[in-house]
Amino acid sequence: MKTKIVSHILTSLPPLTKAQQAALKALSERPESEIDYGDIPPLTDEQLRHARRGAFYRPVKRQITARVDADVLEWLKGQGKGYQSRINAILRREMLAASRQS
Repeated sequence: MKTKIVSHILTSLPPLTKAQQAALKALSERPESEIDYGDIPPLTDEQLRHARRGAFYRPVKRQITARVDADVLEWLKGQGKGYQSRINAILRREMLAASRQS
């Protein structure tokens, strides 16, 4: 039997109740020394050496329509399959460079 995977993306979360807001406020005011990290094993130097930031981060993709100069599109397509991924990579590189400058 074939199973169908159903997924749902929350676009907005329900507002916090007053009790939830009070609990979060109390936690944020709690000193670091009172927080029990006993159930979290410390990372070894070896683990930290091989750690990668954002290894499991997968941005949500959205379909768009964009107008691109014909010569730019031909250049991208001329590099082989995956021209849309290359467009995304170029835009991401520019976005990150701009965010570092601000």
